[in-house]
Amino acid sequence: MSLGNRFPFIPKFARLAGGIGLSVSLLVGGLAAPSVARAEGQIRIAEQFGIVYLLLNVVRDQQLIEKHGKVDGLDIQVEWNQLSGGAAVNDALLAGSIDIAGAGIGPLLTVWDRTHGRQNVKGVASLGNFPYYLVSNNPKVKTIADFTEKDRIAVPAVGVSVQSRFLQYAAAKQWGDKEFDRLDKYTVALPHPDATAALKSGGTELTGHFSNPPFQNQALENPDVHVVLDTYELLGPNSPTVLYSTEKFRTENPKTYKAFVAALAEAAEFAQNDKGAAADTYIRVTGAKISREELLKVIGSEQIQFSVTPTNTYPLADFLHRVGAIKNKPASWQDYFFQDEEHPLQGS
Repeated sequence: MSLGNRFPFIPKFARLAGGIGLSVSLLVGGLAAPSVARAEGQIRIAEQFGIVYLLLNVVRDQQLIEKHGKVDGLDIQVEWNQLSGGAAVNDALLAGSIDIAGAGIGPLLTVWDRTHGRQNVKGVASLGNFPYYLVSNNPKVKTIADFTEKDRIAVPAVGVSVQSRFLQYAAAKQWGDKEFDRLDKYTVALPHPDATAALKSGGTELTGHFSNPPFQNQALENPDVHVVLDTYELLGPNSPTVLYSTEKFRTENPKTYKAFVAALAEAAEFAQNDKGAAADTYIRVTGAKISREELLKVIGSEQIQFSVTPTNTYPLADFLHRVGAIKNKPASWQDYFFQDEEHPLQGS
């Protein structure tokens, strides 16, 4: 059964939880075009939904890639794309339709494993540390053990998204590694804005949503919605969302890649040191239907840190190898992140 048939309420709420002007379906179609050679000075970036992508909003708003490119005498053309779900992002990257992928650490580990020794996809940087909540409007669901066949849990991409991987990690902790995928059968793929609107409205089979900020905060405005799982309690503070690319793009476009990394570092410093200006940027660039005051409550939390440093990513990598979700075992986080001699990442 199609998502449209299973969730006929989606079109009505498509823009309520965070306005994004681009059509995901149109973008997916556009990104399916055959790969073409890209010259130095061009970069195509894919982002998704939520304030976890705020650093990219800052980069875009202040034209920081273009700024740092000019330092090396390079005029860089930047193309921005909106997708939903790590599976779609990974497909676009491997098809050569984008150069920089924005998705969860789960999708990065999946594509790193899949391309190991070939395209050699690796992480470029983190987008910061954020707690992700699994929320529900079902009063009977207090823990993940309370979900039943009557429940459906929205995630950006079933089985691949970082939310799906977090759910598997929690399931393994609850029932053991052999049942790590026990809750997968309850998950459905929906973009965060649509899932948030559906959960808040109620009256559908969707009773859970593994979300991210600000969507999880908006959902919790409904007194019938509550937190079932907090990833900071599950794993500790961590970097759930990252940027990654192919070895080919990094090698063949050194000046463009350098400008992109420098732009991210500048954006992280800006966002962390002036969260008011960062909030203004997010609202202006995304058109999100959220007040400045509400957004500042979210990003002003000490739990949220804007940084390019990947934090506490390895426990998930180790888990995915342990349960057979990835074949190659990374010795450390440095195996799946690019390291630059001039400015090496410091992470975990």
